[in-house]
Amino acid sequence: MTTASTSRDISIIVNGQLRSANAEPRMTLLDFLRHKLNLTGTHAGCEHGVCGACTVLVDGSSTRSCLMLAVQCQGHQVDTVEGLSKDGALHPLQQAFCEHHGLQCGFCTPGLLMTMVEFLQEHPEPTEKELREAISGNLCRCTGYHNIIKAGLAAADMLRANSRKA
Repeated sequence: MTTASTSRDISIIVNGQLRSANAEPRMTLLDFLRHKLNLTGTHAGCEHGVCGACTVLVDGSSTRSCLMLAVQCQGHQVDTVEGLSKDGALHPLQQAFCEHHGLQCGFCTPGLLMTMVEFLQEHPEPTEKELREAISGNLCRCTGYHNIIKAGLAAADMLRANSRKA
């Protein structure tokens, strides 16, 4: 019995650009992004969907890329941490993380940023408690989350100020 390769071309809109690569049907979105598209900002942590390091947005919703197959994203929009900054300017959330020391080793940071981006779009005036709950699925081994929360609240203020200017 001969076996034919089951790999196929997958086309996904990643950070606003159509990207295509060949992949096996069992390849996770995480591995597709990192190994096929060379987008290494999304981190592989537990690879069981528990730590949140691999969080990306799929059609605007935060998703654990280690639990989703790349083929499931065919034709969908995927946003990664690489797509947050625009024209060389940091996203307000990235800026707030820098200003408020919201990161240490940085391993969890991409997942936290992507989780918070979605949350702040839906909740532009979060309380500290709401923000803590929103990121409760993202594990950080370096901090007590205090500065992460400060950064998230500061980013919410910046985003509201930016929307009033527009």
